[in-house]
This record gives sequence, structure tokens and C-alpha cells, in this order.
Amino acid sequence: MPDNRTSLPVDAVLDDLAQVLGASPCAILQAPPGSGKTTRVPLALLTAAWLGDKHILMLEPRRLAATGAARYMATLLGERIGATVGYTIRYDRQVSAATRIEVITEGLLTRRMQADPDLTDVGLVIFDEFHERSLHADLALALCRDIQLGLRPDLRILVMSATLDAGPVAALLGDCPIVTATGRSFPVTVRHLGDPDERSIAAATARGVRIALDKTGGDILAFLPGAGDIHRCRQLLGDRTDLRICPLFGALSFAEQQAAILPGDRRRVVLATNVAETSLTIEGIGAVVDSGWERRPRFDAARGMTSLETVRISQASAEQRAGRAGRLGPGLCLRLWSSGAHGALLPQAPPEIIQADLAPFAFELALWGITDPSALAWLDAPPAGHLAAAHRLLRELGALDNAGLPTVIGRKMAHYPAHPRIARLLAEAVAADCPGLGADLAALLDERDILADRSTQQMNGSECDLIDRLILLQRDRSERTAAVRRAAGYWRRRLAAPGVTAVEAGAVSRLLAAAFPDRLARRRSNDRGRYLLRHGHGARLSPRTRVTDTEWLVAVDLEKRDSADGLIHQASALAAIEVEALFGGEAVWQREVGWDDRETRLVVREVRRVGAIVLQERPAKPTPQDTVPALLALVRRKGLDLFDWRPQAVQLRARVRLLQRHLPEMGWPEWSDATLLATLDDWLAPWLASAKGKADLQRVDLHAALAAQLGHRRQKDLARLAPESLPVPSGSQIRLDYGQGEVPVLAVKLQELFGLAATPRVADGRVAVLIHLLSPAGRPLAVTGDLAGFWDTVYPEVKKEMKGRYPKHPWPDDPWTAPATRHTRSRRS
Repeated sequence: MPDNRTSLPVDAVLDDLAQVLGASPCAILQAPPGSGKTTRVPLALLTAAWLGDKHILMLEPRRLAATGAARYMATLLGERIGATVGYTIRYDRQVSAATRIEVITEGLLTRRMQADPDLTDVGLVIFDEFHERSLHADLALALCRDIQLGLRPDLRILVMSATLDAGPVAALLGDCPIVTATGRSFPVTVRHLGDPDERSIAAATARGVRIALDKTGGDILAFLPGAGDIHRCRQLLGDRTDLRICPLFGALSFAEQQAAILPGDRRRVVLATNVAETSLTIEGIGAVVDSGWERRPRFDAARGMTSLETVRISQASAEQRAGRAGRLGPGLCLRLWSSGAHGALLPQAPPEIIQADLAPFAFELALWGITDPSALAWLDAPPAGHLAAAHRLLRELGALDNAGLPTVIGRKMAHYPAHPRIARLLAEAVAADCPGLGADLAALLDERDILADRSTQQMNGSECDLIDRLILLQRDRSERTAAVRRAAGYWRRRLAAPGVTAVEAGAVSRLLAAAFPDRLARRRSNDRGRYLLRHGHGARLSPRTRVTDTEWLVAVDLEKRDSADGLIHQASALAAIEVEALFGGEAVWQREVGWDDRETRLVVREVRRVGAIVLQERPAKPTPQDTVPALLALVRRKGLDLFDWRPQAVQLRARVRLLQRHLPEMGWPEWSDATLLATLDDWLAPWLASAKGKADLQRVDLHAALAAQLGHRRQKDLARLAPESLPVPSGSQIRLDYGQGEVPVLAVKLQELFGLAATPRVADGRVAVLIHLLSPAGRPLAVTGDLAGFWDTVYPEVKKEMKGRYPKHPWPDDPWTAPATRHTRSRRS
């Protein structure tokens, strides 16, 4: 381990950085990986005159990086951890009255500020590796800036990163100065080995490790997405007895993490998640094998669920990982993707605030007194949909009221630094006098599943998947339960819980229902294993749960599926009486009216609902107030074909449509199907007052209903501009057919138009009528829009053909002067 005399690149800018912070409340330090910024900067700034006797808080994105950085700085000072340098992470704190530099994980800083809004003893807050853009880092920076601008102008903020686009951050911090340090790294040869299938990441990584072992002589660092991939890759490399294969991920014990970080007597292969990407120094690495994948949480606001997805890393992450091979000398990086695929990677990973569950974020803002996030400064504003989902969950948890302010329960939840679900469970456990059970459940829910690798195929049914885990936690003292036991111990101390806890299924279910009120589910009728969730989505029991069949349950571990029901991996059954006791207060009787399509009748019932789930129902008698809205809803659903569109109503719509198109300046209404469906309440509802069912729709006078919308004056204009019929020379009144609002058609016997030269027109003369000339038998003879041309050119041929067929009807040689008639010759004479 290098001592404190070793020169590092960041040393060259430490004096400049101290001076910049002496003159400006904010600064940004850009320094590449390996430059020493994480451990050198806090120690160097500790003696700055502007800091005085105040403390330095340095934020790290991960527990492993926080403890590693703190321990290394303590070693440089020749002190034990917890003296000048200490750390605070979840479930562990090593500080003392002498501590001046405290390394802390990001989520805990927010709670520190909630308890001490002035950050009284703090003179400098350092945001390390800010380029990772975690949700907690964005929130903490916004709150620190709020403190600085409103309460503590002497508070300094330093943002440090290797790959950050510093411009937007500098603008956010009042156009603060940017200090840049050069790096010190050796050249790294990068080779692309092609694209592995996502399902064979572990196998492809194991092959890459073997190639690196053959081509290099140092230790190997391999990046994989998660702990499962690491365990599979470790098994595939298990035949190499000359190697020390070390896993490295956040849930490991300190001893296991140290084994991966420090060199030993054999050549090492470190199989790590992205915890090894930044901050953490792993000595002796000469080659990197990069799978190119990582596990990233993605929140579905509509379903209120977060899923861990295996996704491609960004180009910035790829560069960070490759740089790990060039710390000691020339290195090698094997990338398990093609050079073409590299160009398709995102330049930077999307900030967590864009795709995360915002419930913790929204809760912290509410506790800070902020109901509108725009009141604070953000690099990326939280998405409105995710924020709405967060507020909905917080209201369901009882943490916030309808105004977005913390409730009495919310204030109690604020005592527990955990996700609001866990905080609600702990608050309920204290209220129900079972704090030990709450502490154990909180630990089981917040840490890796201790039964994740156990098959459930041979296990008996159960009312609650957490019962086995609680019993195992009490009995198993092995490494498998170590992380959960550590977390449970922390919560037990916080809650002053006794050492032995009885495991009672009903109490477990009630605590889980308090933490997951949105996951209440009821079995679908006659469909075992399939459930309806409170928010209306479907879910089904997966093979991993021991809960086989129950009417009511709480879906504790719910996996989102893109186009199908979610999968319930862990659940806890609830008795109907418990559902009533827990959720009945929010379910009031409401009247619901609908149509039974099979029975074609109105169905009225009174129901009590918890979200989309019917808690209780009873039949009710329909009233006139029920019928009209129900019939309108039926029309909206089924469409206008439910009506009997008589010819007069069809023609009315066509006449209005013709005038709307040709006389737009008059503002005739638009009566398309879509518009009529959208305005049913205006034109149809008044005509349904006496309706009693679906059959009454057939008897509605649509012509009268639509004409009433025009009013008296418009109806007179309509009769003038688009008349229903036209007079012809014979004295007849012939009905016009407006079709679908195109060119109106006048179908009339030829003899009735003798002497008429001008083609009739409508719409204030803008539209010529299309004339269908008929034989005496009413059959079509000719179609024309030019009557004068017809008499001169076409009529002679028609007369020649028709005169012998219809001898009793007049066929004069001169149609211009012949009298128009609708009668035969015998009647004329």
C-alpha cells in the first residue's frame, strides 16, 4: 500500500483548489481515475483557513467505496479508523469526537440534513464520483445548495468526477470555477472479442478471463452485471487451483471485500460488479475483462414497480473500466462486444432521477417542506409521471396528506432512514408492539433474499413466504444470513427490540400490508393463481412462492412483465376480516351502473372498493338518474350504429355536412361520428329522459334531436341553402338525395324536365345538382350535370331508343318547347 509520500497527479492542483474554495462557495474538480482525488483532496483541505474547525463530509455512491476510502485515508495518517477520518454507512458507523473527515453514503446525508438543516459543524461537503448521477446525489446536491443560499453562505460545496460534463453542473452552482487535474495512467490495449448472448454472460466472461490469464502476468479484474453472474463465472473458473478467485459486490462482508481488494500469495481474478468501476482501488490489476453489462433499476410509474434490468453500459463506464488496467503499467482490456457495438453505446448512463422510484425522493422533499420540486435547482427535473406515482404511494402509506405535507404517521416514519415502505413497516411494528418482528422483516425485505438459491418445488404450501425466512434468520448463523442479521441488529437497536421474537403469521401479514398497501390483491373469480392488484393490473403466482391459493394476499415481491401479468414471487395471505380491518376505512359505498352485454340489460349495484378491487357489493334498483348516464356510456362504447338511422336523419347530417364544406364562413356544425360521440351529453341526453333500456335507443328520433341543435334560424337557412326537395317544370316536388354530403342527386323522370335548360344548384349556387334522368318506368337513362348539353346531344339518341318502348309517353322532337309532364299522352289528351 503506497504511503503518504507517494506523488499523485491530483497533488499538483491541491493548492489551487484550496484557494478557489477560499474565494468561491462552490467548485468542481475534474480528475481522471487513478489521480488520487478521493483520498488526497479531503486530507489536503482539512487545514484550509476557510474551513476553520468545521468538518468535511464526503459523499460516496457505494458503501464499499465509502469504507475503503475512509480506511485508506486513516492509514495515510497512521491512525485507526474513527479518529481523524471516519465513515457512516447503513448499519455501521465509525466516528468519534475527534473525527474531522466523515465519509458517508449519499442517502444518509439527506437524513443528516433533515435532522440538522444548518449542517452546523460542517464546512465542506464533497460529492465524489458525481458523474454516476445517483438519485441521492442529485437530491443531496439540491438540498446542500438550498442550505448554502438560504442559511449557510459559508458552507462550501465541491463536486468531483472523472467523466462529468462540468458545464451544466457549474451553471447549476452559480457558474462556479472548474479545476482540472491531469491523470497518470499507462496505455491500455483494448481488444473487442465480439457480442455474447445476454444469457451466456458468465460463460463469455470466463472465456475472456482465460484469454487474459494467457496473455498477461498480473491480476485480472472482470466486470459482470450482478452477484448471480459472478457466482456462475466463479464456478466455471473453479478448475484453476493456481488462482485465487475473489468475488466483489456490495453485499459481501468486510473480510470478503478486503480479500478481493488486497493482493495475496497467488494470482488473483477479481469478479466484480460496477462497485469496482470508480473510487475503489484494487491493487495489482494488469488486465480487465469487461462483459459490457450492468444491472440498472427501472421504475414503471403506471404499475408502481421497480425491476432490475440487465442493460448495456455506457461508453463512459467502458472507459472507466478499461482504465483500471493501466494503473501500474501497460495493460490489456478485453471487451466482450464488437467495435461496431461500442459505437452504439450511450455516451453516458442516464441519470437515476429519470428512471427511478421517486418515493424516497418525494418523501425527503416533503419533510424538507417542498411540495413543488421546481423550487430547487436540478440538473434533470424529476419526471412528472414518476413523481405522481411517488405521491400516490406516499398517500397510500399514510405518509403524506392530500396537500403533499407529512402526516403524523409520516413524521414517525422520518425517524427511520429507509425506503418509505420499510419506514412504514417499522412505524407500524412499534405501534403494534412487535418491534423485533418489524426489525427482522425490514432487514429481510431490504437485503438480498436469503432463500434466493433454494428450490421451492419440494416445499409445502404456506400462508406467507416470509415465515420461512424469519425462522431461518433466527436459526442460521452462517455467512448466508450475515448481511440480513447485521441489518436486523441495526433496526433492533433503533427500535429497542427484545432479542427473541415470536413469528406469528397474522402479525407478519399486517406489517406487510402496511408496507405494501398498493400490492393488495384479490383472486380473480374462478381463476386459481391469478389476481387483480389494487391499481387494476393483473398478477399471477410464480413457482417461487409457497403461497398456493388464497382469496386475498399482499404481493411482496412482484416482478413486472411488459405485456403480461406480473409474477408474484413472495406473498402473504390475508384473511377477509383483516382486509376489512386494514383497508375498510377507505372503502365507502358507491353506486355503479353498467350494461350486461350478455343479458342486454342495465345492471345497478352498490360497491365498496379499494382501488380497483371490489371489497363488498350488493344489488340496487335502477332509477331514472341511472338510466341516462348508462345509456350514454353504452353508446360511447358501442358506437352510433346502436341507433335506427332513418333516412330523414341521415339526410339531415348530409345536408349540414355539405354546407359545412362549401359555406365554411357560416360556421355550420361538424357532425362526424367522432364529434357526435364526444358531445352525446349535449344533443342526445335530453331525448333519453323516458328511456328505460337499450331498446329505447332504437326509438329515438335522431332527426328531431339533431335539428334541435340547429335552432329555428339555422333550420330556416338549411331549408333555403340545402332544401330537402326541388320543384321541377312538371309541377312535381322531387326529393334530393344528399348521399354522404357529397354532390346532391335529383332523380327525376325525363319528361318532367322538358323545357328546363339550367342545371339546378344549391348551397347559395356553389354546388350543381347531379341529375339522374329516369325512364317512365323509373329506370336510369342518363346522368348529367349539364342539362342543356343533354337536350342538344344525348336526348335524340335516348328518344330514338325509348320511343318504341314507351309509346304512351311523350318523346317530342323539340324538348325545349314541349310541355313538361308526369302523365302519359292518353291522360294529356
